[in-house]
Amino acid sequence: MRTPVDLLIHGVGSLVGLHELPNRPRAGAELGRLEELPRAAVAVRGGRVVEAGPEAELERRYQPARRHDARGAVAIPGFVDAHTHPIFAGTREGEYERRLKGATYVEIAREGGGILSSVRGVRAADEDELASLVRRRLDRFLALGTTAVECKSGYGLSLVDELKSLRALRRAAAGHPLHLETTLLGAHEIPPEHRAERERYVDIVCGEMIPAVAAERLASYCDVFCEAHVFTLAESRRVLEAGRAHGLRPRLHADQLSALGGAELAAELGAVSADHLDHVSERGIQALRAAGTIPVLLPGVGHFLRLKADAPARRLIDAGLPVAIATDMNPGSCYSFSMPMMIHLACQRMGLEPAEALVAATLNGAFAAGCGETTGSLHPGKRCDLLLLDVASWRHLAYEFGRSPVTHVFAAGELVFERAEPRSHLPSPA
Repeated sequence: MRTPVDLLIHGVGSLVGLHELPNRPRAGAELGRLEELPRAAVAVRGGRVVEAGPEAELERRYQPARRHDARGAVAIPGFVDAHTHPIFAGTREGEYERRLKGATYVEIAREGGGILSSVRGVRAADEDELASLVRRRLDRFLALGTTAVECKSGYGLSLVDELKSLRALRRAAAGHPLHLETTLLGAHEIPPEHRAERERYVDIVCGEMIPAVAAERLASYCDVFCEAHVFTLAESRRVLEAGRAHGLRPRLHADQLSALGGAELAAELGAVSADHLDHVSERGIQALRAAGTIPVLLPGVGHFLRLKADAPARRLIDAGLPVAIATDMNPGSCYSFSMPMMIHLACQRMGLEPAEALVAATLNGAFAAGCGETTGSLHPGKRCDLLLLDVASWRHLAYEFGRSPVTHVFAAGELVFERAEPRSHLPSPA
């Protein structure tokens, strides 16, 4: 007698489920280890994976209430974007044009642009407007195959506006199929009104913002932009320790623009992730490994800002670290929602192998985001977050760029996106 299940996704031409090894962040040789299963199927019950395996075996074993024919498509887990900034109003294409003419990110920021430009937009917007904007952005992530996303605040920079931002995110996420992990980034920049008294702003973040966010359960994590021109190591430590005291797990923007020691601080505080790491030191690499902190690499930033150097991905991998990749989607330094593009850039700019990049964009990304027990692979018991791709091989995720290969997105076992096929303009046969 066959076991009842809600759904059987059958007819999969090639399945890469990342479920052949135990559910853990992958490092070393495991990072690039993938098993392809031809003629596969996935059984789903209650939105969770029951089993992923050979189609013939699952057909004999399960009685589905519903079926979905993959028609020979490649199937992989949904992407997990472990670093994004989706709560903003207004874009910054003017700054992009200035950078094309030679202005640097730091120069624009010092003139009141950059993050502070987005702060003005968020402060001028009401919660309804922000929620509507964020909801549309979540839809864009989903259509490109992202089924779980880490979302940061950080464009309010006041108690009122950070709370408004996180409440808007909560409203936007209500009922949305994406799985969200939420981070307070009140220490993203020193706002203009506190430039002359930066210690007072750190007091507000630690003594007012963090307790209020924790009381409303608006976030599970706390992040800081730790850089010489933003928050010092001492200030970053203070903010993250205050967050940890209120139940917010630490993350860190670390060593993006200089070797300040952000990676070492992230390791010291047991951060879930240390992100950017363009200038991480050897000491920082070893500290991250010892602490179990996951490096999140952001290849789109170097591409968007036209930087010559990227994070030393191969050094991190060779040191045995389970790297993840993410978009850093934001209006100033990487306006992209596309994890397939990040896979391409991670290979092209950082030297990842295609298999390493796929693991970094799914399973390792899930552990970096904080949802590795929930998604990122097709292990039994996890959410059935699954993509169908119209490519000959999963390797095309790195090989082809500029087009999304995602035709179908399943989130928690429900078909939540199906790409409309363009009409043929070939003449009809006579």
